[in-house]
Parts: sequence; structure tokens; C-alpha cells
Amino acid sequence: MGLVLHYEEGQTPLDEDEKEGLLIPSVTTRRELDEVEQRNIEEAIRWTMERRKRFTATEILTEQFNKELHKRMIGDVWKWAGTFRNSNKNIGADKFQISTELRTLLEDCTFWIENKSFSEDEIAIRFKHRLVSIHCFANGNGRHSRLMADIIAEKIFAREVFSWGGQDLAQTGEIRSTYLAALRAADQGNYKKLIEFARM
Repeated sequence: MGLVLHYEEGQTPLDEDEKEGLLIPSVTTRRELDEVEQRNIEEAIRWTMERRKRFTATEILTEQFNKELHKRMIGDVWKWAGTFRNSNKNIGADKFQISTELRTLLEDCTFWIENKSFSEDEIAIRFKHRLVSIHCFANGNGRHSRLMADIIAEKIFAREVFSWGGQDLAQTGEIRSTYLAALRAADQGNYKKLIEFARM
């Protein structure tokens, strides 16, 4: 039968080659996929919590760290986890520009931190927003970018991680709608709503 997925607004569809990267053949529905991905993501969060005190800004703001985190998040589910996508999507940088765009973002974020260009929360949120707009990976970009923002907030700035509305953002409902509206405002350069949502 294979994997059959239905996508919510704001979710990026997988192409057929990417679906073939599923490591668990028994998974055939979105609900089953969400469950196995969530278990894997919880393991990645535990890894970041165990190691977070040993992370440095220099280590976090690298392509290698971003790939490693993504692999730890969904590497038990997808064989392409931790590798940049090789297809273009309805969002994101051209597949050949991902590495360049990410490197620019990492350099920009380092500059923001060193020069205190924005508030600490805004630096983490701007990083998250730019990262998801690059869309480095075939899937999991929103969750990856939120976890990266949490790591920046906690490790670099010694702040609490973000609450992100306190609910599952993959589920249709008022919280997801508020989140998507905040993302659209950030697309226009207004980060206030996204920062407020992240600290709800």
C-alpha cells in the first residue's frame, strides 16, 4: 500500500523518492508517521538536554550541527535525515543554494549575537524564521527550526526554551492558525507576533 499522506496548510509535501526513504515499512498513515517521528524527536530533545551544557555558540552555529540535530530528530524514520534535500519545494531556497544560504544565516546570527543587534528572543526567532524559509531538509524543517531556536535561547542566552503555544503545531486548530499568522507577519519583517507566540 505504501505511505499515504494528507497535508495541512503550511506543510511541505514529500515527493515519491523521498517517501521511499521511510525506514519503517509498517507505517502507512500520517497518524502513524507522526507517532514514530515524535518518539524520535523526543530522543533528540533528550540528547540536546544531556549535552546542551557542553554546546558552544561556535558549535551550534554550524552546518554540521544543524545536520546532526536533524538526523537525531528523524534519523530512525527517514534514511535521508540529516542530509540536505535534493528536490525543490513550494518553499525554500533552490536545492543548489541550501548550503550557501545556511552559511549566510549562520554568519548573520553570529554577527547578531556579537553585536547585540536584537533582543535575545528576537535573535533566536529570526534564526528560526530564516532557517525554515531556507527549508534545508525534505521534511521536519519547522520542528528542526523550533528546536534550534530553543537551543540558541537556552545555551547561548541562558534563557528558558520557548513554549511554542504549548500544543502540537501539526494539528489543525486555533493554535496552528495563530502560529501560521505569526509566520506570515514575520515574512513581512514583523517578528513581534512570532516572538509573542513562542513565549505564550
